[in-house]
Order: sequence, then C-alpha cells, then structure tokens
Amino acid sequence: MDSELEALADRLTPLIMSAEPHPFEAVKACLHPRPVRFQAARLDRMHAMYHGGIPGGADGARGLLLAVLGDVRRVNPAGFARLKEEAADFTRPPTSATTRKRPSPVARQNAFQAAREHTPTAVAAPAAEAASHTAHNAVSGGVLHGPVVQAGTVAGGVHTYYTHPPHSAAPPVSEWLRLDAADPIDLGVWRPRRLPGESLLPPYAARHCDHELGERVREAAASGGLVVVTGAPLSGKTRTLWAALTTNLPGTRQIFAPEHGTDLRGLPALVRGRRGESPVLWLDRLEGHLGEHGLTPAVLADLVRLRVPVLATMDDEAYDARRFGTSDRARVLDGIEPVELNRVWSDRETRCLDAPDGDARLRSAALRRGVHTVPEYLAVGPGLVEEWRRAGRLGRHPRGHLLVRAAVDLTLCGVPVGGITGTLLRGVECLYSAELAAAARTETFDEGLAWAAAPRHGVSGLLAPGEGEDTWDVFGALPADAVDRSDHPPVPLSLWSIAITETTSKDVRATMRANAHAHLADRAENEPEAAYVLASVNGLTGEPGAAEFWLRRAADAGHIESAAMLGELLIARSPAEATGYLETAAEAGLVKAQYLLGVVLADRARHWMSRAAEKGYRPAQRALPALRGAAGPPPGTVGE
Repeated sequence: MDSELEALADRLTPLIMSAEPHPFEAVKACLHPRPVRFQAARLDRMHAMYHGGIPGGADGARGLLLAVLGDVRRVNPAGFARLKEEAADFTRPPTSATTRKRPSPVARQNAFQAAREHTPTAVAAPAAEAASHTAHNAVSGGVLHGPVVQAGTVAGGVHTYYTHPPHSAAPPVSEWLRLDAADPIDLGVWRPRRLPGESLLPPYAARHCDHELGERVREAAASGGLVVVTGAPLSGKTRTLWAALTTNLPGTRQIFAPEHGTDLRGLPALVRGRRGESPVLWLDRLEGHLGEHGLTPAVLADLVRLRVPVLATMDDEAYDARRFGTSDRARVLDGIEPVELNRVWSDRETRCLDAPDGDARLRSAALRRGVHTVPEYLAVGPGLVEEWRRAGRLGRHPRGHLLVRAAVDLTLCGVPVGGITGTLLRGVECLYSAELAAAARTETFDEGLAWAAAPRHGVSGLLAPGEGEDTWDVFGALPADAVDRSDHPPVPLSLWSIAITETTSKDVRATMRANAHAHLADRAENEPEAAYVLASVNGLTGEPGAAEFWLRRAADAGHIESAAMLGELLIARSPAEATGYLETAAEAGLVKAQYLLGVVLADRARHWMSRAAEKGYRPAQRALPALRGAAGPPPGTVGE
C-alpha cells in the first residue's frame, strides 16, 4: 500500500464525488499540461462511476483514482504537486489568521481569469471577556480582491473560506484569430519533434474518415451544427479535425478556442449581429466545456441558429461517460453521430508515410513505431527524447540515461527487436566515458532500468520489455532522433564488433555491416581506429576483401593493431610485404607480431640457407641444422 497515494485519494474523493462542477474541474485543471492531459479522461470516467453513469461503483472508481495518481506522480511530478495543493486548499481547516490567497490551477491556466477570488462569509464574534471597545465585525456579500484592514481588536478566531473559482467570460470577437493565424499547437495538436529546417507539423497523413469528416465540416460551416471526432487517447483526433478544418474552410474565417472553464453562455450574443461568415467554435476535449456555464443544449441551439460550426474532440471514455443519460451533458450529444477515428492505422494509411522525399518524422514513424500507432509515436516521442537527454544530469537518473544510451546505440548498430538483453547492457556500460560512468554510479543497475522502463503517458517507457526473457526494446523515436541530430555522440567504436558477435543471423549481420559502413566510412578517411573497426566488422561478416582494404587504410595511417593483423593476413600470400607491417607492429611492442616476424624471417633464412647448402657452401651446411630447429614454419608459408 502506498500511503502517500492513499492519503491524497482520501482528500480528492469528496471533490470528485461532488455534484458541484467547480471542485471537480479544479482537480482536472491540475492535469492540464499535455503530457498528462489524457488522465483527465480517466478522472471523468471515475466521476461517472461515483455518480452511477457507468458501471464500476465506488470500489472501481477508487482503484482508477489510485492508478491515475500513481501515473501522474511518476511522469509529471509538477502535476502531482498541484493535485496535492488543490486537495489541501479544499480540505484545509479554518485558521486563526487571514489565509494567504493562492490562485487555483483553473485560474492560473485561464488567460482571461486574473486570479482566484475568495469571499469571506463571516468573522467570529468577540469573546465574552473582551474589552468594551472590541469591534464586532461581519462581512457578507460581494467579492473580496485583497486584504481587509481591521481597525480595533478582534477577539476570537477569524475564519476565511474560499469560494469556487468563477468562470471567465469569452473575450470580444475582435480578439478572435483568423484561421490562417491560428497555431494548431495552441488548439490541442500535440507538439512533434522539430529540428532546424523542419516545419511546425509534419505533412498530414490521410485517414480513413477524411471524406466523411470533410463533408460534416462543410455542412456545419454552411448551416451550423456540432461535429465531434472521437477516438482513443493519442489516436490523432485533434490533428485530423484540424486538417479537415483547414482543408475545407478559408483562412479568413475567424476561430475561437476557449480554455476549459470559459463561460460560453454569452457567446451567442457576441456572434449575433455580426456581418459576414460566422466564426468557428473550436472545443478540443469537449468534456471540459460541458456543464451549466459551458456548452448547454440551449447555447448549442442558439449557435446553430446563428450558423456557427462547433468542432470538437472527445476521448472514447469521456464520450461514453456523457453520452448516455438524461443530464444536459447527454442532451448536448443527443442526435450527434460522432466521427470515429480508429486507433490502429490501416495498411493504406501507413503506406504514404515512407515516401523517399517525405518528412523525416513520418518516415521514422513508419519504420520505427513498432507496436505503437503513428500518432502515439509522433506525440509521445519528443517528450521521451527530452526526458532521456535531461536525465543524464547528476541528481536525476544518470544510470538510466546511460542504459538507454547503450540501447539506442545497439539499435543503431542493427541489433533487432528483442536482441537487447539486460546482460548485454551490463556488458557494454564500460565502453562509455569515465564521466558518464562516474555519474552512473549514483544509481544501481536495477534502479536505472526501472526508471527507463516505467511507462509514460500510458504508451511506453524509454525501454519496454521484449518478448523474450530479460530482453528490452527501445522506443523507436530515440534512435530516430539520434540519427537525425548532428550533435548526438557517435556510437562507441568497440560496440560494433560486440553487437555483431551477439548474433548468428546472416541477415542481421549483413544489416550491421551496412550500418557500420554508413556510420564509419567517412570517419575512416581520417580516423585509423574507425577503419580498423570496419576491417573487423567485414572480417566477422565474411568479407575478407573489404576487411583487407580497411586494414591497409588503417595500417598505412599508423594503426598498430591493423599493421599486425594485415601482416598476419599477408604471410601466406606475400611474405615480403607482410614483413614490413609485422616489423612496424613488432617495434611497437606487440608480442604476437614479434613472434610472427621472427617466424617469417626464420623461414626466409632457412630458405636461403638451404639454397646455399645445396651449392656445397660449408658454412651454410653447418648452420642449417640449428636453423631448422629454431622454429617450425608457419602454415602456408614459403617452404624450403
């Protein structure tokens, strides 16, 4: 049992069970940042469980609440802290002094709401033993925006109670943006990775529902009406609806995208009497706009009469929790057939992603998304990449950072899915810099691995368990980002040979050989060590000609190990050439090269001594027996 989660759940449960929407919306507002906003849908489902809207009851709701809190604490500590603060605000007992005013998350996040307001309801009467001049105070009505200055003496406790945050009003129409000036990120589209030279969003990939959705948007734009796109979290709802909007409506059309908590009741009055085309009302995550101050059946009816297109998105769970029943929330959705977006993409939808001249982000999604959908990959990937890169700092998760770095590098080498084991990760940690190794010692291997494998956003961790025992797969956006970034550190040279020895598959080894050439060929022009690694890789993959080519390149550039290997390779074919390379390595102190050079020289000495002895030269005849016993000729060398 987790006492912190249990205690927080105890405090939040009355707020979530409340029929009054303000406390519940305040709790959800703590989850506003996009990395955890999908958790708000789970809170909606839990709210419906408590109030009987869907099966599950209090026990099911309690379990779901604990799961949500655990996820938020793990992936977004700031959001978890805001939840604790919100719970403390609503459950804090009265104090004996004026309570400090602190804006709520709803107020902080609403661009048109300056601060959370509080209303003092009463001040306690003085104690019986108070002096005769003690002031008797009472304040009622109105809204207090600052401290109260009390003249005289107050006897007894002063109690300050907070009211619920008010709903903000919609801004004037003059402040609404034109469609061609709107930022899709501000409207709810997840921010993708964006490197220098890349567009704000990758090109839109057509979905199966585009034709139907386009017709609905055009109809709503002409006659008014509500269009709702539903789907699983991270299925691409907002991007799909945005594409339908920008494809079918001109950029001159105005758009209003209110924050959750905005009072929409006065919206028809703002629109009424305007000349020209009606503006678009954009309600991403529609569930946050339903309620007595939001999109009610009456407000929607007025907007339809004014021919206002209302475009909205909802997660499946949120839609199901509000669609059925007799409440006003259900009546808003009554008769509205949503456009359903499939979570899994069809083959036809994914084929367009891998165009050779297409966006690099879409190509990597097609190649590296694994078991995840394209929207999941594009939406979650940037956050995982940033979290990983920042985790290497001391005091964060340096061991986890190093393990993920090793997994990314092994993937770049060509280790296939399921080929990265915990044992392999342990074995290659030592290949990285002393600075990384020193920082990593502040965490154990198991702690680092647990951090890396913890699921983020309900999708994946940086590492995910593979199908085999003790196997791990790296989230595809990480190696893709490493390839596309010019500042990603190179794969340690020794890792290439280790990766190849981990597999016996000819196809995998061929892939690794190709990857090694792609990564190292340019470097090998100026780095003898890189040429030596390419020689080793080609030797291990059964390419002796290429291995010799890169050994010569490295040896001629002064790489001692390459000179020794090339000399040994040339003994059988060209002993004279081999002698030069072996002598270079022998002079550098390589013992095996010294031995092989001695054997080659002794073999050559026997050859010429035998020739002299055959001619009857007595000194050669006397020396030959001793020379023959000095060393046997190496296999395949020149004989006598």
